[in-house]
Order: sequence, then structure tokens, then C-alpha cells
Amino acid sequence: MATEPLEKPAKVRKGDAKRERGNRTGFTTGACSAAAARAATLGLLQSEVPETIVCHLPNGQDVAFAVIDGSVEESAGHAHAVIVKDAGDDPDATHGAHMTADVRILKHRAGEVVLKGGFGVGVVTKDGLGLEVGGPAINPVPRRNIVDNVRAVAGELLDHDGLEVTISVPGGDEMAKKTLNARLGILGGISILGTTGIVRPYSTAAFRASVVQAVDVAARQGQTSVVFTTGGRTEKFAMRQLPELDESCFVQMGDFVKAAFTSAIKRQLPNVYIGAMVGKLTKMCQGLAVTHAWKAEVDRDILADSAREVGAPDDLIEEIRAAETARFAAERLAALGLAVDFHRQLAKKAIRSLRGQYPGNYHLAVLVCDFEGRFICRVDEEEIA
Repeated sequence: MATEPLEKPAKVRKGDAKRERGNRTGFTTGACSAAAARAATLGLLQSEVPETIVCHLPNGQDVAFAVIDGSVEESAGHAHAVIVKDAGDDPDATHGAHMTADVRILKHRAGEVVLKGGFGVGVVTKDGLGLEVGGPAINPVPRRNIVDNVRAVAGELLDHDGLEVTISVPGGDEMAKKTLNARLGILGGISILGTTGIVRPYSTAAFRASVVQAVDVAARQGQTSVVFTTGGRTEKFAMRQLPELDESCFVQMGDFVKAAFTSAIKRQLPNVYIGAMVGKLTKMCQGLAVTHAWKAEVDRDILADSAREVGAPDDLIEEIRAAETARFAAERLAALGLAVDFHRQLAKKAIRSLRGQYPGNYHLAVLVCDFEGRFICRVDEEEIA
């Protein structure tokens, strides 16, 4: 479709809410699995898998999905159907996944619908996920939705026989390597997820849920410490600083400060650590529940005031106040030999802010690294006057 030529856009700051993003919604792995299962079940009854299936989603919507690779083996009482996952404009490791359902008749097992995980669906190996250890990583809402869609079309077949539904994902083992599944104890494939059936562009729900889940796993395993980091680099840094802690203690919270802290407090974990670099650390000073660039810019006044407090010259302080990034301040102060003092000031402010927002019976410490993941400082809450 032709579009009008766009004028050259004005400069947009990193955190400007007016910056455009894609807004096309998509569908969860759970919704696609339910649609594939419904299509295969209908194929068993009609001796042919339909090319389109209308699936009832957990949020109450009825949505039409295109079905590919449909087949029926009547003599074996088996049908096969695939839905290609469309994640919309959300960046998603499972976009394009072939969510596959194989449905088989269970003779003389009236009313039963047995749900299994096949190749590419992860296997649960740790407590704390709300799922059976040794079973497939199919979360409760999509599990119910798959079974409900199968029952909705199975009709009288279930009066005398049952159905076995196996969900599989070709390539799911490779997709899982781009997720945090292994850390959570989900091995060999992806999780079948989705509480509504809909993926919203740049949705935060899945990541936030994974943070909460990771804290639950740590607590269920009897850990007394949790280490929240803002990404892979800060996590590797924190692991080097705290080698005595089990891997399950380390949780990449990303931007989700509030979800991380409320989960740790709910689980009564006595020791909470933060691993961060200057930008996210400053946003914690600001008291942001979510530190993503779309939510708010870095407060450069906090950076400038911290620079002043450690003796930076006046001209640099004003440069920091006008700069685009927190990195500018960190690098200029490092060149003056003030990196440790500057980051300690920010860490103290972050602790005060976090403690004020998330009161509880826990000890808080902040570990700070540079952009290469090298140690700068550690500040424990006892150090704050």
C-alpha cells in the first residue's frame, strides 16, 4: 500500500513518548496451540482438517486462525494441524513458530482429554512454577483453554471415547535458548503461555511474569538471597561478585523494579541485591516502577547533583545537566578519577528510594559496574546515614 512521503522527523529523545512504535497485536503460544488442537479435533470428526478455525480465547474473544499441514489418519484415529504463530509487532523469540497439535482417539475412555507436551515444548524440572515437575511447560490458563476448545468441538465423541492432545513446536529447543527458560528449570523447549491469548506490541506482561516466576523458583528452592540485574551483562558481573550464590538466585528483572521487589517481599527473602549500571541506577533513584526508556528519561538533575556532591567542576556539572545520557556523566567523571565516589552517591540514593517505596524485612545492597561489566563499587544499606 502506497504511503505519503514523510517529512524528516524532529530529533526525538530516547524517552520521548511520541516516538512511534508498531501497534499490531498478535497471539500467544497458548492461543495458537488451542487453535491447532481445535482444528485437529474437528478434523477427526469431519475426516478433514479445516483450512480456517475459529478459536475461543481466554479473554472471551473468538478469533479465526489459518490452519496449515492438516491431515487425518482415520484408521489410526489421529489428526494433525499446525498454526503459525504471529506475534504482531511484539519482538518475540517464538514469532513464526509452528504450533502443532496431534490429536488421537483414546478408545473406551469416555470424557477424558489428556494433554501432553511433545518435541519443542519444555519440560518442568524445578518447583515454583505452579506446574508438575516432569510435566510439560504448558501454563494453567492455556492448558484450560486448549482442553476447552477441544471439548467444544468433540461433542458426542467424548460420550464413549477420550482424546489425547500432544502440543509440539518444531525448533522449539532452539527458540528456548533465547529465553530464560533454562534458568527457571524449563528444559528442552519453549513454554506454552498466555493469560488472554493476545500479545500486545512491546508487551511487558510476559517479561514481568517471568520475573515473578523466577523469584518464586528461588524461594521454593530455599534460597535466602535474590540478585536482581538489569540485563545479561550486569548479571554476569553480579555472578562474579557473589560466587557463593546458586544460579537460581540471579533474576534478570530488566526494567521491572516494582515486580521484582514486591515478589521478593512477598516471598520474604531476607537478602536482596541489585546489579546495575549508571542509567538504570539513576532511574531507581527516580523511584520508577518500570525503568524502560519509553516510560521516562533519565533525570539529569540527579546526575548533576551527584557530580556536584563528589566535587566535579561547575562547567562539567552544567554539561551533565544538559547531556542526553547518563553514560556521558559516568565517562566524564571517570576521566577525573571520580567514578567510584560518583557511583556510590547514586547507589546510596537508589537504596533510599527503593527502601522508601518497598518497605520490608530484608537487607539491600547495590553492586555497580561500568559498561564493560567491570566492578566499580558496592554499597550496603548500613552505609547510609
